[in-house]
Amino acid sequence: MSSNVLQSSHSGEERLSSKKRVAILGSTGSIGTQTLDVIAQHPDKLEAVALAVGRRTDEAIAQARAAGVCYVAIGIKDAPAPTVDTTGIEVSFGSDAVVALCRLPEVDVVVNALVGAAGLQASLETLAAGKVLALANKESLVVGGDLVMPQATHETLLPIDSEHGAIYQCLLGEDPREVRRLWVTASGGPFRGRTINELQHITPAEALAHPTWHMGPKISIDSSTLMNKGLEVIEAHHLFAMDYDRINVVVQPQSAIHSMVEFSDGSVKAHLGTTDMRIPIQFALSYPKRWDAPVAPLDFTQLGSLEFAPADTATFRCLDLARAAGRTGGTLPCAMNAANEVAVAAFLAGKLDYLGIPWVVETVMDVHEVSSVESFTQLQEIDAWARSHARSACNERTKR
Repeated sequence: MSSNVLQSSHSGEERLSSKKRVAILGSTGSIGTQTLDVIAQHPDKLEAVALAVGRRTDEAIAQARAAGVCYVAIGIKDAPAPTVDTTGIEVSFGSDAVVALCRLPEVDVVVNALVGAAGLQASLETLAAGKVLALANKESLVVGGDLVMPQATHETLLPIDSEHGAIYQCLLGEDPREVRRLWVTASGGPFRGRTINELQHITPAEALAHPTWHMGPKISIDSSTLMNKGLEVIEAHHLFAMDYDRINVVVQPQSAIHSMVEFSDGSVKAHLGTTDMRIPIQFALSYPKRWDAPVAPLDFTQLGSLEFAPADTATFRCLDLARAAGRTGGTLPCAMNAANEVAVAAFLAGKLDYLGIPWVVETVMDVHEVSSVESFTQLQEIDAWARSHARSACNERTKR
């Protein structure tokens, strides 16, 4: 097994022994707001020093004022100008301004909770600057895992995704060579058990109604199509240097088991906990220590039964499409991810039917000429190419 984020010659105790200073990219989203809550619960250990958002200028400034933050970056250059008092807060605009936060000398840890492929550059810059990357942006590894992982170590990359955070914790102290299989759990989303015919007229409102997790619109749609699990399989491949045929997805509707690791002797470690993202967020910020729980712990006497089932990849095709992209590797995951982002946006805007999402993704994958990953600039070009083809595919689909 090749190197992965759990292999390191250092304990991590020496790094960041004092109060950790945190930059939050995507501070107004679900992960960002919960990160601010965790920081507020541990003011003696954590401090928010920089925030970045897409276009919610006033909301970000309000967050900054409440948390005592001095730096705010607005990723969209033409986002609305502030209408509230910005005294004492340095506000900058544009994607370069967001990346610049990762290099601030005042920052120790960057929580990358940006949505989409836009998060890749921030992840690369964070690691290049020698900061700790607490990663909630799936696309950083899905699109650019071949660029990110050579820069990452056990001390500098900590996954925030509940599934990867769970696997990370199950592997602590274990020999990676003795791992037989990773089990990535899925809730099954809001349409678990539905047939393809029953999915033909799904509305965005229905797809956004996730049964167990509170997430942003894009991730909620990905969860409903099982694309989210496909992206997580690719992430797990990169994070833990695991072959794809040793990464399984299992539906666990209660979302109490966040993922599992199976070892060569038949033993299985499972990570269980309350369905609340503040737990994996806090672990990424507290590592290598554990702090008091940020939410009420799981009450096993009230949990009831635990169910398991295979993922229905015949109905929810995005999982297999993502897995196929990962197995092929190279630039195909980049093209696949870009096509999915365009398709999801079109569905949310009422311009594409629900079953059109996997159709658009597969259409773009089929015409993409795969090459090896060489640079961030190359991936930017492929991302733009795939988005253009995906938009054309969306238009073709609607004409049918």
